[in-house]
Amino acid sequence: MSAREKKLIVFFALAGFVIINFLVFNFSKNKRQDVDRERAQAKQKLAAVESFRDSRALVLDQMEWLTAHEPQPKASQDVQTALQQFVESEAKAANLSIKSQKPLPTDEPAEKHYHRAKIQITVSGSEDSLYRWFDKLNVPDQFRIATHIRMLPNNPDDTKIDCTATIEQWFVPAPL
Repeated sequence: MSAREKKLIVFFALAGFVIINFLVFNFSKNKRQDVDRERAQAKQKLAAVESFRDSRALVLDQMEWLTAHEPQPKASQDVQTALQQFVESEAKAANLSIKSQKPLPTDEPAEKHYHRAKIQITVSGSEDSLYRWFDKLNVPDQFRIATHIRMLPNNPDDTKIDCTATIEQWFVPAPL
């Protein structure tokens, strides 16, 4: 073999070696980017899971309370009627005079577990009587609360207050 042929073989061997190294380098670089991307995604998932775990610990007692106080499923008409009767009887027990009461449409969102029965009532009475009445109405264990309260002085009698309140009762709807 001549010197020229030897140089040509060495040249092709070096060229092949450089090309193979270049290909392997690019392959390893792409793999490293894939690994880095997967690692970043794994870190994000880990952070999300840890955040969920931490928030779960914060709301675990609330979830246990909700499980312990879950209301029995009822029809919306029954809940609204019972709410109206309860609000009326408590207003009378607190020595409030009922000026008007109006059942409001029940919130029945399809994607929600709880629905809300509502009643709007206007009463008149002393400040102490109103506060006692609200104390009887706002009972978290029974999923009942006054969500909107508007108080105005009574025109003929300054010792009384006119109050318009929206009372809401959350309930689990009866299965169809």
